Amino acid sequence: MTPRTDLVTALLGIWFGVGLMIDAWAHTNLSELETFFTPWHAVFYSGFAVVAGWIIWQVWRNVRAGRQGLAAVPAGYLAGLIAIPAFAAFGFADMMWHTILGIETNIDILFSPSHLGLVSTMLLIITTPVRSIWNAPDIGESPTLGRLLPAIIGLAFATTLVSLFLSYADAMQYRPETIVEAFSAVRDSGAGDLAAAMVVSNVILLAPVLLLARRWQLPFGSVTIMYAFAVLMPGAQTEFENLPVLLSIVAGGLVSDLLIAWLRPSATRRGAYWAFAGLSALATWSLYIAVASVTGGGLPAVPELWTGAPVVAGLVGLTLGALFLPDARPERA
Repeated sequence: MTPRTDLVTALLGIWFGVGLMIDAWAHTNLSELETFFTPWHAVFYSGFAVVAGWIIWQVWRNVRAGRQGLAAVPAGYLAGLIAIPAFAAFGFADMMWHTILGIETNIDILFSPSHLGLVSTMLLIITTPVRSIWNAPDIGESPTLGRLLPAIIGLAFATTLVSLFLSYADAMQYRPETIVEAFSAVRDSGAGDLAAAMVVSNVILLAPVLLLARRWQLPFGSVTIMYAFAVLMPGAQTEFENLPVLLSIVAGGLVSDLLIAWLRPSATRRGAYWAFAGLSALATWSLYIAVASVTGGGLPAVPELWTGAPVVAGLVGLTLGALFLPDARPERA
């Protein structure tokens, strides 16, 4: 596909993804939901309709040009095309589920079979630009930010989907004062809950970045954009009342971009790749604790917790780096 076509696919995916964010906000903050037919569902499913229509149109154009069967499907678009009827089927199942069993507004919403089917197929649709660009003949090893932007957007919104369905362990939903309070005591479950949430959120944020960094030399701004999109889902769920915490994550993305410019991690530079994975996580979650302390009433009372938690994040990042790139790839000719 042309870069323009992939960009349109990614931009229409924003409509699709933002529709889900609005729906997540409604389910989290409105307790009086009683029907499937809501304005936020209209935004969500209309987003699906425009993305699905665009993907089908690309296939139809190739059919009209004389291509037959799978040859009519653009490279990278097959999984998204297959997911379209599956998503529609799960959407119908979701409507019937809500009609018969009611509307979920608590943690049960994250385990509904119809919702899990919707998010799984949505992941395939929204990451279509990533698969399209992955082996595009013009992409090269060091693409510009503009050329890589569709893949960045697609993978960033995939990250938001994962964070939504693991939101019961999402450190980005904590408020500054809650973070300070949790790490000020060791005799209740608050500290353990926050520490576990930091590990889960760390993996959710960092894994997509490491995937892209293994494939390309990422242009400056890539991680900042990904993290800026990533905080939108927890922001919608908390009505952005924890804005300082969300901004600290975006700042972590900026520091990660600076680390990429300094270390130049790639599949052929395993040491730099591992160093980036560990330092990026350490920096992001150090900023998380620092911003929470500044805006939430001071440093937590237990120094082992607020100093050690970012180190654990860094070690988890290093482990991810080793798993993603156990052996350096040889230089291409």
